[in-house]
Amino acid sequence: LDVSMDMWSYFHTCLVSIWLHRFYIYSAVAFGISLWIVIQFTTTRTKRKSEKSHGNPSSLEGTADKLGNGCTPPQAQEVHVAGVKIFYGSQTGTAKRFAKTLAEAVSSLNLPVEVINMGDYDPEDGLAEETSSRNICVFLVATYTEGQPPESAAWFCKWLEEAANDFRVGKSFLQGLRYAVFGLGNSAYVDHYNTVGRRMDRWLWMLSASRIMTRAEGDCNVTQSKHGSIEADFEAWKTKFLTRLQVLCKGEKKPCSGKCKKGKCKSSGKQSKESSDHEHGTSEHETTEAEELFETSSEEEAGGTDSVVDVEDLGNIMGHMKKAKVLLLEGVWNVHGVSHSGYHLVYFVCQFLQAKLNCLMICPLFSGYKLIGSHSGVKLCRWTKSMLRGRGGCYKHTFYGIESHRCMEATPSLACANKCVFCWRHHTNPVGTEWRWKMDQPEVILQEAIEKHQNMIKQFKGVSGVKAARLEEALAVKHCALSLVGEPIMYPQINHFVRLLHQHGISTFLVTNAQFPEEIRRLEPVTQLYVSVDASTKESLRRIDRPLFKDFWQRFLDSLKALAEKQQRTVYRLTLVKAWNVDELKAYADLISLGKPDFIEVKGVTYCGESSASSLTMANVPWHGEVVSFVQELARLLPEYGIACEHEHSNCLLMAHSKFQVDGEWRTWIDYGRFQELVREYERSGGSRTFTAAEYTARTPPWALFGAKERGFDPLDVRFQRKSKARDISGC
Repeated sequence: LDVSMDMWSYFHTCLVSIWLHRFYIYSAVAFGISLWIVIQFTTTRTKRKSEKSHGNPSSLEGTADKLGNGCTPPQAQEVHVAGVKIFYGSQTGTAKRFAKTLAEAVSSLNLPVEVINMGDYDPEDGLAEETSSRNICVFLVATYTEGQPPESAAWFCKWLEEAANDFRVGKSFLQGLRYAVFGLGNSAYVDHYNTVGRRMDRWLWMLSASRIMTRAEGDCNVTQSKHGSIEADFEAWKTKFLTRLQVLCKGEKKPCSGKCKKGKCKSSGKQSKESSDHEHGTSEHETTEAEELFETSSEEEAGGTDSVVDVEDLGNIMGHMKKAKVLLLEGVWNVHGVSHSGYHLVYFVCQFLQAKLNCLMICPLFSGYKLIGSHSGVKLCRWTKSMLRGRGGCYKHTFYGIESHRCMEATPSLACANKCVFCWRHHTNPVGTEWRWKMDQPEVILQEAIEKHQNMIKQFKGVSGVKAARLEEALAVKHCALSLVGEPIMYPQINHFVRLLHQHGISTFLVTNAQFPEEIRRLEPVTQLYVSVDASTKESLRRIDRPLFKDFWQRFLDSLKALAEKQQRTVYRLTLVKAWNVDELKAYADLISLGKPDFIEVKGVTYCGESSASSLTMANVPWHGEVVSFVQELARLLPEYGIACEHEHSNCLLMAHSKFQVDGEWRTWIDYGRFQELVREYERSGGSRTFTAAEYTARTPPWALFGAKERGFDPLDVRFQRKSKARDISGC
């Protein structure tokens, strides 16, 4: 018995010891697993390299024998290089001079060549065509003051950056475009040396364009220049480029071996090695994903503002960061960047600090908008840019008559109380159920918002296609869409902020997620108040909006009731997610009867790219015809409403209450001048002089009506049809 008691005591002691030291055991197991994965990964890579280095040399010789000599192939052979386009961005004329010199050298190879000033070129229209032109595109671009591009290249670089980081632009947008970059800079300016060339190279790569050779950098600082002067640097690069060009003319299809970082090739640097890689099928994206996508130049490592990732664009980055992962002891992190789980770890640390220290709402990792103070932001809408160029306005232009190029998209609160599955910010903004952050004054927020918005507009001066008259108009903000991100109504001084906007003659379009009913009741008149109605039942709302409040459904219903008490224009915004909420027509009709909105916007969900924050795919995006059918069915259940307008480009329709149909004509547009008069009277009277939505309506033009041949596109503008098929067409 004593022996058995001793055994049990010993066994119990062991169990207790194991439990007390469980962290070390877990760590050891995790370390073992990581070590095993690293060994497996290394072994696999070694095998692949060994197989490539012992490939059949006769096959390479046979390929070489088939290639002709020179750059002008015989008639019977395929044309591998149709010509060369040399783009330059120059401030002092050096890049332009280099471009002309290179053009003369290329002409001597009997190849067509064109020299293009970036300031005279529309990258949105032109670069896509180069994906199938078989041209080689060369970019000679200088870095100017404070790491900025020359004035002539400013729009080209801005467009390229936005395209590379915009989830609406397919990541294969420039697939097929072959390019080389030569940057011009001065290493005496350490923090900004060749910034523009490096970034342009990365943006092109992110859009799936293929390098034909490693990026090169010329240095005006003769003491540091590799060849003694920037002219000598260029001549050395030009010789390599011409050699490479001749090889491509003979039929070599693959770009350089990849593994290019900061202008230096990590491979042996020999052409034979590159050719070997290409013949064995090594692709650019396989060899450079980890090294190149997240490379940072010196100014980015120092915290330059331009290197900050947009909140809404992190979804794109997350997708790329799923590759090349290795398991470490404390979590999953990428070789050259933080993985999705890593971002969330940092995010939750920020949230903890915010909660404990009452600090800033904005975590520095996510500060990608034009940020204002500690909790606000402003961003340029793509429809603003579209209307500046005469390519049409957003659905608000069609439905309500706003001037899209004069609209400022902003928010006084980046925080939100929901984590919707279709959120195009991929839940990178703060979340919370109450205000717990340091608060900025509304005067400061408005002043900085207008200044930052105007600065973004000014960047379009001289951009190809931008209409001068509209650019001038755009500097005077006329509308404010308080729907950028987060929950604007959470801001404790939202009424003061709205009043300031009205005092500046700016109309207000405020969106709320229907979780703050008391704040809706206390809200003073705005031009138009939106409530997002993303689902019609408690369970579907839980699945789609994923609200933080435990009593979210009651709050939702109370918010709709509060909306019904408003006298100014009110809107339900329905976002249709196929297989999630499109079969709840009767329930939607009941909710509409509860809130009695003036208008109902019905829009198909926009796919925002793959994200671990959401399980949505393109299969959940309804076709425009399906949205039309849904609205027609809903209209049959709501005899007091009719289908008024349509904006096909946004996959969106507008239903309006019959009181807005006067003498057979829809009056969904807004008389903005009249609204400003009414709101001034309201404020002067201390709120006793109220007014209703019917007092500031305007006639809806025929082209905006449902069933019109224009399908909601303003005939005063010219619709831009993209020629390339390789892109994501999910619009906003």
